[in-house]
Amino acid sequence: MLAKVLSSAVLGIDAYRVEVEVDITSGLPAFATVGLPEAAVKESRERVKSAISNSGYRFPDDRITVNLAPADIKKEGTGFDLPIALGILTATGVIPQAAVSRYLVLGELSLDGRVKPVRGSLPMAITARQSGFSAIIVPYENGLEASVVDGIDVLPVKTLSETVEMLRGQMAVPAVRADIQAIFERDGEFDVDYAEVRGQEHVKRALEIAAAGGHNLIMIGPPGSGKTMLAKRLSTILPPITFAEAIETTKVFSVVGMLEKGQALITHRPFRSPHHTISDAGLIGGGHIPRPGEVSLAHHGVLFLDELPEFKKHVLEVLRQPLEDMKVTISRAASALTYPSSFMLVAAMNPCPCGYFGDRKHACRCSYPQIHRYRAKISGPLLDRIDIHVEVPAVPHAELLQDAPSEPSAEIRRRVTRAREVQSERFSRSRIFCNAQMSSRHIRAHCRIDDASRRLLEAAIDKFGLSARAFNRVLKIARTIADLEGASDVGASHISEAIQYRNLDRGTRLAA
Repeated sequence: MLAKVLSSAVLGIDAYRVEVEVDITSGLPAFATVGLPEAAVKESRERVKSAISNSGYRFPDDRITVNLAPADIKKEGTGFDLPIALGILTATGVIPQAAVSRYLVLGELSLDGRVKPVRGSLPMAITARQSGFSAIIVPYENGLEASVVDGIDVLPVKTLSETVEMLRGQMAVPAVRADIQAIFERDGEFDVDYAEVRGQEHVKRALEIAAAGGHNLIMIGPPGSGKTMLAKRLSTILPPITFAEAIETTKVFSVVGMLEKGQALITHRPFRSPHHTISDAGLIGGGHIPRPGEVSLAHHGVLFLDELPEFKKHVLEVLRQPLEDMKVTISRAASALTYPSSFMLVAAMNPCPCGYFGDRKHACRCSYPQIHRYRAKISGPLLDRIDIHVEVPAVPHAELLQDAPSEPSAEIRRRVTRAREVQSERFSRSRIFCNAQMSSRHIRAHCRIDDASRRLLEAAIDKFGLSARAFNRVLKIARTIADLEGASDVGASHISEAIQYRNLDRGTRLAA
């Protein structure tokens, strides 16, 4: 007897449809799974056999062949357990074929028949809707996550027997629906705020500019100057995440299995801060079974690299492709996977190995060769991709003891959001979304400057030896500063402030 159950699997962060074909024929008892199954899929036969028997159904003592089509793509994960079990029960006449054909099914089975959650239910629900299904059967714990997809009924099930009874028409499983507006309202608050930070007003200004234009930023300062504290609050001033961006980001977290229990959507722009011992596969993605890395988990958010020179040099160098292309391609002999990686890079570093070069209260113990070697750990091509360089000196005790409140994140966020709206309108006919992504063509069109600004910029190039790429960075930053002020043209004051944010172009003598 032949039966067919439709399921899904993840490739990258998107899903594709998989036909689970089950054929039961007379012969010696056997259970074979074909269609390029990896280890977890092959082991499903033991889970399926125990789950069917312990749920009160007879497991056939015949030859069972399971085919996972398309057969030329490697199948991974445990989500085929429930479809295989339903296929066997359909082939033995327990479930009508017409009933099971109406749904796309996914779920892992425990030995007692419980349906356990799987990774990637959100992209699978999207695929089910795109394939024309009106409903999808998912594990109970994945119900809320899958229900954010509009236009399809999500039926969460807890056990194999409950699923069988539903398909036989003996009970009804109510569809779960997510209230998107309520989810965003409930999760809209932040735990941190820039109002908690005393001093460092010039650094907050640089972070505001970076957030407004999507610019990458690096902070240089001694230990304890507040670099990490400032960086962790950057997400609070970024524009609110849109529903489309939330879906894209949640797909990445869903595939990796990092959604918290009961969490339907990522409603805040992610902030990822990996340790400096991370490998290149951990940062970019990959591995024996490829999975997204930190740059993809930071999609539409912030990737913060603290103690930047302590990262392995080859790990930092692999950042260059995602910074330029906003995506990561993991190539293997049989296939290539692409993960999204549109993020803001924020880095922090000490000015020297001891951390106190240029500090007025602590003597630096480092020689200039040591400082040069320390700085050389960050290559020129990577540094060229960081728009804003800002010094973060130690905060005087008098400022720390002040009672006057600092400007809250909500006020800064309003200005940033207005500036992003201006850029969204400016680039409405382009494939870019913020000033940091402008090409030379966009710079010529949107960053025209007058004679006074030109003379100022030429003087800075001569004095500091700015490269052509740094020249373009200055114009991009100036355009963002003008957007924050609501100015239609880039003026000399905008150019002057933008030049201040290229400290590392001036060499060790001025950077501290």
